[in-house]
Amino acid sequence: MPTSTARQAIGERAPSELFDHVTCPFCGLLCDDLEVERNGQTVKLLKNGCPRAEAGFERRLPPSSPMVGAKEVELSKAVGEAAALIRKAALPLYGGLATDVAGMRAAMALAERSGGIVDHVLSDAQYTNFRVLQTGGWITSTLTETRNRADLIVIVGSDVHKLHPRFFERIVCPPDSMFDTASAAKRVVVFLGKGLDSSAAIGPRIGEVVTIPCALEDVGEVLSVLRARLHGSPVPPLDHLAGLSLADIDVLVERLRTAKYGVMVWGPPSKDFPRGELMLQQMTELVKDLNKTTRVAGLPLGGNEGAVTAGAVSTWQSGFPLRMSYASGAPDYDPYRYAISRMLGDGEGDVLVWIASITPNVTPPKTDIPTIVLGTPGLKLAETPAVFIPVGTPGVDHAGRLVRCDSVVSLPLTDLGRAPLPRTADVLAAIEAAL
Repeated sequence: MPTSTARQAIGERAPSELFDHVTCPFCGLLCDDLEVERNGQTVKLLKNGCPRAEAGFERRLPPSSPMVGAKEVELSKAVGEAAALIRKAALPLYGGLATDVAGMRAAMALAERSGGIVDHVLSDAQYTNFRVLQTGGWITSTLTETRNRADLIVIVGSDVHKLHPRFFERIVCPPDSMFDTASAAKRVVVFLGKGLDSSAAIGPRIGEVVTIPCALEDVGEVLSVLRARLHGSPVPPLDHLAGLSLADIDVLVERLRTAKYGVMVWGPPSKDFPRGELMLQQMTELVKDLNKTTRVAGLPLGGNEGAVTAGAVSTWQSGFPLRMSYASGAPDYDPYRYAISRMLGDGEGDVLVWIASITPNVTPPKTDIPTIVLGTPGLKLAETPAVFIPVGTPGVDHAGRLVRCDSVVSLPLTDLGRAPLPRTADVLAAIEAAL
């Protein structure tokens, strides 16, 4: 909320404004305690930031105009050209989808109107989660439950500090809790996997920090051995797992067995490697085994670039998650057929609408079909698109809303007034109206 004392007339922005309780859109945690200042079109992060937030809020926007090919045009001209390309397309593809709730709603409406397909840029990693959830189910926690109740936190094969820099500060070792933190037992944090950044696992709430340094490709096997030892089953020697012994495994089994509220944390991007799905399946089944005698849950992170938001809106509006098609006139879901990365590789689709409004890193893929890009100024482009329309970043250039990585809440984003760029939702609605 703005706290500036120098207000101008209603409808105008003060040249300088201070904002507190700002929600950060640059990570799936959606930390909502930031303090920022805007002077003109320059934003400065004052408090409670992280490297991702600083890079997002303080990025200077280069000059940018709507383009048709290499020619600058008025916004209405770019909208008309985009509508013409979509109108004549037999199978438009709507990808990227790095936007907020309103932007995703508008993308879904345009896809339905034009018989298109929707898929998020990060869904390859997400589908490691989805396939396990769809086939076997799982037991999961939330950020709030983990923050307030967990006494054992196991980071499974994921560099959480890199993906979500404030996870340890906000969730693992917060300054306060629903319960008495002074008398609560200190938390044990376990890192399962070699090379994971454990530097943030510090603070008065944390007791022992343990690292089990197995190679990431071996985490699944270690989890299967954990399950076997939990059930008292014999296992062969672990000589092929460098640096590990059954004693190490048994200590972790006992920690999990005796935990009052254990949480196993992972980030979907870290699972995007061979056998990642089997590893996740072993972990979720281990959680189910443990819940026969104690309380243990999983906690999937992720949600960067609006990925969780895109999946949630797709489900609300169509009844299906991402990788959904309106080509038949009705929603049709297929996680393989409607993966846009595969479709482009196989020569399917005849126009690509790419949405990247949050960071400049969601580069549209190279393709021979016409590409329409709605992107933040400075978006990395490998080639000149048929149409480029600069759009605002939700939570910086305009208000908005995103769904948090644990899928239980959506949080409002503040209009900081950085740049007078249009909302993705408004541009997509204009394109739909011009069809």
